[in-house]
Amino acid sequence: MTTTATIAQPTGHKGLTPGLLVVLALLSALAPFGTDLYLSAFPVMTRELDTSATAVQLSLTAFLIGIAIGQLVFGPLSDRFGRLRPLLIGAVICIAASAVAALAPTIGILIAARLVQGLTGAAGMVIGRAIISDLAVGKAAAKAFSLMMIVGGVAPVVAPLVGSLLVSSIGWRGILWVVFGIVAVSAIAVAAVVRESHTPERRAAAVSAAAAGSSGLRDLRSRVFVGNTLAFAFAFAVMMAYISASPFVYQTMIGLSAPQYGLLFGLNAVGLVAMSAISAKLAATRPERSLVGVGLALILVATLAILALVLLGAPTAWLPVPLFVAVTSLGLVLGNATALALSAVPRAAGTGSAVLGALQFALAALVSPLVGLGGEHTALPLAVVMVAAAVIAVASFALAARRR
Repeated sequence: MTTTATIAQPTGHKGLTPGLLVVLALLSALAPFGTDLYLSAFPVMTRELDTSATAVQLSLTAFLIGIAIGQLVFGPLSDRFGRLRPLLIGAVICIAASAVAALAPTIGILIAARLVQGLTGAAGMVIGRAIISDLAVGKAAAKAFSLMMIVGGVAPVVAPLVGSLLVSSIGWRGILWVVFGIVAVSAIAVAAVVRESHTPERRAAAVSAAAAGSSGLRDLRSRVFVGNTLAFAFAFAVMMAYISASPFVYQTMIGLSAPQYGLLFGLNAVGLVAMSAISAKLAATRPERSLVGVGLALILVATLAILALVLLGAPTAWLPVPLFVAVTSLGLVLGNATALALSAVPRAAGTGSAVLGALQFALAALVSPLVGLGGEHTALPLAVVMVAAAVIAVASFALAARRR
């Protein structure tokens, strides 16, 4: 009878070269570049397309919905047909959709193109994680995911800044052509660097295991996968809550100017990137579970401090300190929690990556409006959302770590 042990598993990091990591990191940055580059162009788009601000905003919503659904589509496809073929198909369609978006004569066509762009752009994100899971386990995988988080931390900061600098000179269509260029470069890099990591032998062994009643999908219900996936997603929700509320907290409540806000926001991003780099170093000598545990503990303490400051009516100028601690500590969590979750589903890494990514963006979409429920002059909704997300993340991680 075929068992899990008969399925060839990665034993280290053979094939996980620096060049491949760079390409996979670029694929993971498609979402922030696709969403944040053109944000500053929204008012111009409203005028030139003769539409409403709500309709322009819908082009962003369509892209995010596409990313969430696309991961659920391409992840299982990559388990069935291999990583490279779905990745290349997604890249080609995404290039076409990006061109249509840049040329769109109406807001309706733009929204449709952005939806397809998100659906197919998700292939790179979900399959990129699966490729790392194919080629590395344990500390090597944790290090690789932490290094990818460095790019993930820089992209959301760089994209709005670059977009705001470009919009006056090249317009919103020019910015969408920049997105087209990023997608095209990514596709070329995939074709040149990425090789099939989910071999026919591995796929055949997984199918045999499924036929024998030992399906990889069963692993998706395991305590280790569910717990670490929830820990990752709710930790990411902490960051999304901060990102969504940060303009109001720093500018409206604390009274910082736009350049000062950009500087402080950038400082927190630098902290996240630096901690991700430290995490990648520590992963070589420290267990991934220990790093996640320390990171989540710091996040919980920091978010509780934010809630205490708000409830006690402390000066809002104190808030940036615990916010910095909470955001920076995510560098210990996101990469290592991803490695722990996907290591629990070696027979369905693509599907596991899809579940993880879809939950990540679904929570991000839910959290963003919640932090603004109280208006722009109170940080209480932000504090409550951050604490709730941190508590759920800690509880989920404890569930995954608990031994039977």
